[in-house]
Amino acid sequence: MESRTRHIAWAATVLVAAALLGWFIYATHHPDSRFAVKLGLDLAGGTELVYEADTTAIVGDKNEALASLREVIERRVNLFGVAEPLVQLERSSAVAGAEVDRLLVELPGVTDVAAAVESIGETPVLEFKLVDDVATSSATTTATSTYAVTGLTGRYLSSADLQFAQGTGALGGAVIVLHFNEEGAALFEQITRDNVGRALAIFLDGVSLSEPVIQEPIAGGEATITGNFTPVEAREMVRDLNFGALPVPIELVSSNSIGPTLGADAYQAGLTASFIGFGLVALFMIAWYRLPGLVASIALVIYILMTIALIKFIPVTLTASGIAALILSIGMAVDANVLIFERMKEELRAKKTPHDAVAIGFARAWPAIRDGHFTMLISSIILFWMGTSLVQGFALVFGLGVICSLITAVSITRVFLLAILPEKTTPAWTRLLETGFGNRNAL
Repeated sequence: MESRTRHIAWAATVLVAAALLGWFIYATHHPDSRFAVKLGLDLAGGTELVYEADTTAIVGDKNEALASLREVIERRVNLFGVAEPLVQLERSSAVAGAEVDRLLVELPGVTDVAAAVESIGETPVLEFKLVDDVATSSATTTATSTYAVTGLTGRYLSSADLQFAQGTGALGGAVIVLHFNEEGAALFEQITRDNVGRALAIFLDGVSLSEPVIQEPIAGGEATITGNFTPVEAREMVRDLNFGALPVPIELVSSNSIGPTLGADAYQAGLTASFIGFGLVALFMIAWYRLPGLVASIALVIYILMTIALIKFIPVTLTASGIAALILSIGMAVDANVLIFERMKEELRAKKTPHDAVAIGFARAWPAIRDGHFTMLISSIILFWMGTSLVQGFALVFGLGVICSLITAVSITRVFLLAILPEKTTPAWTRLLETGFGNRNAL
């Protein structure tokens, strides 16, 4: 039999830890704090940009190109200082029978729409095209050029470097060296091997920078741009290429700005719903189970403190869906206590001591609690893995709630009950527990 004294010591330790968590949450409540809760666009206000992707020139897997586009834009907005941006793809029908691929960019806290659009628009579109010279019928006009699409774009770019060639004029000055990833290196080698003697034009944002003639197959995944760049222009181009060359051209189709007042109203409404939900659950537990219900409510407070502290520490960007997940997880946290109390009730009816009823009740309820929590945790992982950014926010908060619920229900509630209940039966404790358990035959 486990010592009650040891459980009292553990209960005191848990209460001290809970007090420290409460202090941490209070002390970091200031918006300027490193651990302040980061709010999403729907709660903090900000800018939403909707871009339409032009996928007509894509050679190969369109879905892969769009996924690469999302990664590049996300990296880009991160680099110019936006906290916790949300970038997601959306496919919708513009006209009957036609689908449009769109990119939704949410920038919490950003109210200058023009600056956001300009920053994203600075990202270059890099393309490599083969040159086909076509002579005109008139002797007074020069030949025009057409370009064959190769499929080699910025999506295959790994990095770009700035170098300075020796000499002057066209033979000297700033030179940009491109480094392709493994897939891009193989494609570049194939293009140069199959087209020796032809010119390969390098386009950046639709402008031909240079059209070098392929002299021989080029292995190793490196290409050189030798345009008439000034050092400043070349340095800015290398910077933009490293920030992320767009694999797919995009066009801004709409922009919306959510004011901070509207976001603050939504945040306060979510907090109010959370407090009401917690209060109703706590009142039900106390009214139905009396002393065990009070203990479960205290454990529920600690559960909420643990969840909020994790949200601050990770940190998690809290959205309206995240608040909904927090409210839902409060109800799920109580479910484990109900299972435990029902098992305890059965042991008390079998004339077990209160201390034994707690120990046996927890042991018998554990398999059901374990399976239920692991099922919910698997569901949250799947939602986070396969869902959009909005769904991921819900899944992450819900998953954290499930983990905290498992800890508080199995460990904290058990420690508190074993610290309070005597190891031997007394008439007073028997009457107290019967008030909470024994006379509720409808359960």
